[in-house]
Amino acid sequence: MPAPVFEEFDPANDCECPGCVHWRRVGAAPLPGRFGGHPAARSVLVVAAAASAALAAAAPTAAAHSTPPAPHRPAVPDDGEPDTPQGAKSPLHGPAGKPVQGPVTTPPITRAEIINRAKIWVTAQVPYSMTLYWTDGYRQDCSGYVSMAWGLTGNEWTGSLDQFGTKITKEELEPGDMLLFHNPDNPEKGSHVVLFGGWTDYTHTAYTAYEQTPPHARRQSTPYAYWSNSAKYVPYRYKGVVADPGASGAEAQKAAGPFPGAVYFGPGADNKYVTLLGRMLIARGAGSHYTKGPGPVWGPADQRATKAFQLAQGWTGAAADGLPGPRTWELLAGGKGKNIKPATTATPAPASHGVPGYPGKNYFRPGASNDHVTRLGRQLVAKGYGRFYPKGPGPAWDEADRRAVEAFQRAQGWRGGAADGYPGPETWRRLFL
Repeated sequence: MPAPVFEEFDPANDCECPGCVHWRRVGAAPLPGRFGGHPAARSVLVVAAAASAALAAAAPTAAAHSTPPAPHRPAVPDDGEPDTPQGAKSPLHGPAGKPVQGPVTTPPITRAEIINRAKIWVTAQVPYSMTLYWTDGYRQDCSGYVSMAWGLTGNEWTGSLDQFGTKITKEELEPGDMLLFHNPDNPEKGSHVVLFGGWTDYTHTAYTAYEQTPPHARRQSTPYAYWSNSAKYVPYRYKGVVADPGASGAEAQKAAGPFPGAVYFGPGADNKYVTLLGRMLIARGAGSHYTKGPGPVWGPADQRATKAFQLAQGWTGAAADGLPGPRTWELLAGGKGKNIKPATTATPAPASHGVPGYPGKNYFRPGASNDHVTRLGRQLVAKGYGRFYPKGPGPAWDEADRRAVEAFQRAQGWRGGAADGYPGPETWRRLFL
């Protein structure tokens, strides 16, 4: 199955505005794509083409709008279900299925596979149920849905899913992670779990949620962390998630193999394993430690990046000496453990010319992730170069930033190496004038 595209907005037919909800409820068939526009707006054509049908639908329409809105689904009439009730832990295909043996297991799965599996239920519009099981063996409630997407060996519930994940922060969320709220006092009142599908804008105030909720599985833009009980949702990362093939560093992980030995790393080392180590470290957030791409010759950048990864795991002392051992290599090669968090640096004091001080070239290169990149991007957008950003600028340096900087440099009349897309002191000064 091809890797999914993590879209930044929901398709029109998922719209939850009152107009779209109304026309879905009265059964208006979607018009051919050539009419375009918002789904609710297309209803004008339907009314014009079938006035008598609209009159006949008047009574049920009034009845639909008289239904109180569901508390966890704004603008959507109540579907009669008390929040999101769910079943308890159970084997695949229900009580009659084959029991799960042994301790908690976390089968490996990529983020692309998680989202692709989640989309299957959305496309099939699998009905919500706390007692029924879909053909793939998973219970048709919110926790069964996440169990299915993660490829677990049984049906979990909101009281047990946390065992299969690791707590992360909002800033660390990536497609395939989950947002979990379990109410231990009354699991059927408020308890819910959704899959994170990606931020809908650079402000990180809303995201695409994949969830199983009445009446059926859906995908839609959702305010962070959820419509209700927002403060009680906790982000988790599945323990078995591995790098997607083709993603940055994935090739290095595939080629890494078992730990080659400590002799291949450290001062004087010059071999392919140093390069592999650097590529895997950059994929885990260590790009800011490298002034140029990792190579076969061991250097201070490799040791700093390795130490940053070890510290991210909570290791101290000799366990975080910057030299990879078997455990460090195992986590990197398996795509496991915690990523390196972006460095938090104080905002430089304004330079004498009255614009924000230039932080240095190291903050703007592949793998860099920091507040300076965000500030640069926002200023480029303000200067009229927003067309280069398919989504709002963020802290991770990417090709959109480079192309926007290059366009700005060319607008100054610069060519060649002076318009390479990487901001220097003069680019920075002119940009913030």
